[in-house]
Formats: sequence, C-alpha cells, structure tokens
Amino acid sequence: MKEIDLERLPQHIAIIMDGNGRWAERHAMGRILGHKKGADSVRAAVRTCRRIGIRYLTLYAFSMENWLRPEAEVNALLSLLKEYLDSEVQEMMDQGIRLVAIGKLDSLDESILRKINDVSARTSQNRGMTVILALSYGGRDEIAAAARRMVGDALTGKITPGEVTKELCANYLYTAGLPDPDLLIRTGGEYRISNFLLWQMAYTEFYFTEILWPDFRDRHLIKAIDDYQRRERRFGKTSEQLKT
Repeated sequence: MKEIDLERLPQHIAIIMDGNGRWAERHAMGRILGHKKGADSVRAAVRTCRRIGIRYLTLYAFSMENWLRPEAEVNALLSLLKEYLDSEVQEMMDQGIRLVAIGKLDSLDESILRKINDVSARTSQNRGMTVILALSYGGRDEIAAAARRMVGDALTGKITPGEVTKELCANYLYTAGLPDPDLLIRTGGEYRISNFLLWQMAYTEFYFTEILWPDFRDRHLIKAIDDYQRRERRFGKTSEQLKT
C-alpha cells in the first residue's frame, strides 16, 4: 500500500459511490445485491478514514434523481440504509463518529427518518470524525431551498440585500457549519459530479477511478489521497505566491 503524508491529509473527502448496478451485472447478480455489496465498501471507507485521521466524509447515498428508479430498487436502497444504521451505530459510538444527514429529508419514509434522527442524536456529541450522508439530495434543489429561505428572511427584515455575501449564502445550505470538501472521489468510471455539492465544490480536487464501488477498498482510497497530495492547490494564486 502507498505511503501518504498524514500531516497533509484532506480535511474533508466526498465520495460519489457509483457502479453498484454494473458490478451486479458483471457478477450475474441482481442490482439489489450490488447495493448490498456496496454497503461493505461504505463500511471500509468509513473505517479507513477514521483510522488515518480524516475529519469529514460525505457519501452521496441517495440522490433526488434516484427517486426515478424502479420502486422495488428504491425500497431496497432505503431498507439497506436502515440496516446499515442499525449495524453501525455501536461502532460509531465506539469510534467517536458523528452522523449527519443532509438533503430533502422530509421526503423520506417516516420510519427511515426516525432512524436517521435517532442515530444522529445518539452520535451528536462524538468528535472523532463526522460522516455526512447525502440523502434525497440534489445540489440545485439545495441552492433553491437556500434561496427561498433567504427571500423569506429578507421579507421579514431578518436580512437586507446588502448583507448577502457568499458566507451568508453558505449558512443557508444544508451543509452550514461544515467545511467544503477538499477531495471528491467518484468511482465507476464516470466523469461528472451529478448534481452533488454544486456550491461546496468550487475548489475541490476531483479524482475519478474505473473501480466500481463494491470493489473500492482502503488501498483505492489511499491511492486517491496520494494523488491529491501530489497536486498544488493554489486557490487563484500563483505557484510563486505559495512559496512566500
């Protein structure tokens, strides 16, 4: 396994977990079994990030567009989510992992929402690492929802147009109080961000891999971090400015 610099880790990694269905097809399995295997990769990614010292991990678990999939697959995905939370909550407590969920959560089934809220509450005081699940999430929907809230606050006099800054806008997003991702990993060989964290990824480094999500393990995560550490993050400055 590659050696990485533990002093220069990305603070926040986001992952688009793509390829469960194609993995299932290659192994002559149903798509739902592919999603079950993908849950093993979630577990591996969380454990590796906690072990090496990543502070924040955001997982694109269920997009707004995923609601368009066949009902049986949608129900299976949400059922797997409940199973995952049930099986992992004790480890989250043992490892000091806090769970946060972002997205249009009120569109989720009430029993699933109760489970998410319960695990979030139980882990709320944990400070070792934060796992953010993006559920019923869409980046454009998030920005539109933030705009509606801002307009509402402007109409009631809580804010004025002159007070609107990028920092204020960020405070109206689902991710308020969380740092922007330093590194985005997308598995499955696709080269797009699929309506994920559109505002937050203005300066995120992107890493794409052909590995399908059910095959993604710690060595692949370490490889992505190694690639990230080889890049120069200038944020608009020149290389010479960074050296001074």
